[in-house]
Amino acid sequence: MSQLIACKHAEGIIMGADGLAVDVDSSGNLIELQVDRLHPLSPYTAIMNGGAAAGEAMCDALKNFVAEENLTHIDEIHQAALPFLATEYERFMRKSCEMQPIDPIHQLNFILGGYTPNSSTNPFQLYLLWTKRKLPMLDSDEIGAGFTVPRLIRLEHRLNELGRGKTAMDTVVTEVRQAMERRAEQDAEVASPLRYAMILEDGFKFL
Repeated sequence: MSQLIACKHAEGIIMGADGLAVDVDSSGNLIELQVDRLHPLSPYTAIMNGGAAAGEAMCDALKNFVAEENLTHIDEIHQAALPFLATEYERFMRKSCEMQPIDPIHQLNFILGGYTPNSSTNPFQLYLLWTKRKLPMLDSDEIGAGFTVPRLIRLEHRLNELGRGKTAMDTVVTEVRQAMERRAEQDAEVASPLRYAMILEDGFKFL
């Protein structure tokens, strides 16, 4: 299990993620792992991985790729991230299915966000990337304002209201923090370390 929360605001992007993953060991037993789900990719972009613990390694590989290709802003990184992560996921599935049947525990999702100076109307962008059983094994959609994985519709509605209004960004940050902390209190499959970050016009920073 995992919990990802993202919101786009006029002044930037807010992200939150928990740090617990469930995996299967070589004997087929469920195990809990502490993972890092929030990864800066460049000074202006970040990605969160949800679902299978293998997503953490895929994000690390993507970060290295972004550095090697000298990519910086969300528009160029989104174009590169989709085929890169699709290849990484296909490689992961081939290896996993040699040992055990396909299972929902293999599913992955990512939220990619960042800033670009190349769009005056849409400088802050958020994307949901999710895995499929058919080729191509990864697809994406742009997120309007607020989004959560797994879906928390009441929270998404609230974040959409805040993100599209004139609410101060600090208020949105507080809403994301409080929502994540409530999830950790209510659901044993959502657990610390809880991590938060913002992406503003001057770049990425952890909170």
